[in-house]
Amino acid sequence: MDDTTSLTAQPWFFCGIGGSGMLPLALILKGKGADVAGSDRSRDQGRTPEKFAWLESLGFALHPQDGSGITSAQQILVASAAVEDTVPEMVRAGELGCQRMRRAELLSALFNAAGTSIGIAGTSGKSTVTGMLGWILTACGRDPTIMNGAVMKNFVRADAPFASARVGGPAGPFVSEVDESDGSIAAYVPTIAVLNNVSLDHKSLEELRSLFGDFLNRAGTAVVNLDDAESAALAATARAPLLTFGIRQSEADIGVLPGSIAESHLGIFAEVEHRRIGERHRLSLNVPGRHNLSNALAALAAAHAAGVPLGDAVQALAGYAGLARRFDVVGTSPAGVTVIDDFGHNPEKVAATLATLKAHPGRVIAFFQPHGYGPLRQMGAELAEVLATRLGAEDTAILCDPVYFGGTVDRSVGSERIVQLIRAHGGTAEHIPARADCGARMAELARSGDRIVIMGARDDTLSAFARDVLARLP
Repeated sequence: MDDTTSLTAQPWFFCGIGGSGMLPLALILKGKGADVAGSDRSRDQGRTPEKFAWLESLGFALHPQDGSGITSAQQILVASAAVEDTVPEMVRAGELGCQRMRRAELLSALFNAAGTSIGIAGTSGKSTVTGMLGWILTACGRDPTIMNGAVMKNFVRADAPFASARVGGPAGPFVSEVDESDGSIAAYVPTIAVLNNVSLDHKSLEELRSLFGDFLNRAGTAVVNLDDAESAALAATARAPLLTFGIRQSEADIGVLPGSIAESHLGIFAEVEHRRIGERHRLSLNVPGRHNLSNALAALAAAHAAGVPLGDAVQALAGYAGLARRFDVVGTSPAGVTVIDDFGHNPEKVAATLATLKAHPGRVIAFFQPHGYGPLRQMGAELAEVLATRLGAEDTAILCDPVYFGGTVDRSVGSERIVQLIRAHGGTAEHIPARADCGARMAELARSGDRIVIMGARDDTLSAFARDVLARLP
């Protein structure tokens, strides 16, 4: 059973309530009975108005981001680590003496209060594994609460168009992706810890090894990907009981029968085996790519650690519908050009997306919108190498300027540097500052059989841009 009474008894105010990490958290808190209000700069700027209209229809009181929604010292103000102290809500909360919590603090408090908590960690694949595991647990009657950073298509309904969360019963497990980028993973004490992979993103590898290793050591059971060398090294020193998975490693507890993998452009199939107990089950996934087969093994292993029979979990996973903006096929033009909307934003995610595309014939036009100037400085060289080497001679990468919605970040180094590095590696790339102009250029370049992939993060309007690109095509 969970114990969230102390969290739901007070009124809450979310600064940036529409963000991918804030929205599901607000939904969960309100679903458990709390009074939740909020503001968002995107709402004030007129972006994604349908999302905020939906929140208001659910009973959230939304305010301009001018401090007017902070009216009582009893309110607890929630903000992400990126929100600056000069934002009016932060100033007003300070004047009234309101308690302030970072988003990660609140999430970890809800997570740790659950009777069974399952944390999904790793540089890539967290949202997908969370969605897969959440669906397995739901389909198998475990009534989970699910906290995701992406919209889960299995839970989308007319009255829940932005279903990035599911509120379960008090006895159900709490499933959440946990974030290493701000170090907040250190606050989670999981019943089951899942580690998908460890690679360069927001922090150095040394920092990541420490954060992920400590995360595994706090767990009741550690579920680890042996195909990833960094994760396997951490598994070797983990103090928690282990359950391992992997496609390539024969010593993994849950793996794939060699030679059983079959791929299509819309899905992947394999014979899954639990080597400890000698079970085999035929897995059929409706999402493509070997990285998604690996994600599925992570979800199956975590479900098994939570007590779900492997055969039941495999059967449930056949009904997994995917996530919005995870290799999400927007449509195909009359001339035969397909547009795909994808969350790829770091080198590993972009590499996985491009590998899925290049497993099938056809030219690729890869559009990339960097999700910030800071991340671009941190991983720009690795990203450029991926875009240069994972695309072929006939393919093209097109980059617009990084997303920027305000603030004091250093904007002196942008996408033009990445394009220069791609070209230095022998790839073909263009820097076109304005995103709308990128759309026009892609429509100009596209020909029958091409795949256009729209990649980037932290910007809800990218999906609308993908639909606009499709509409431009012949």
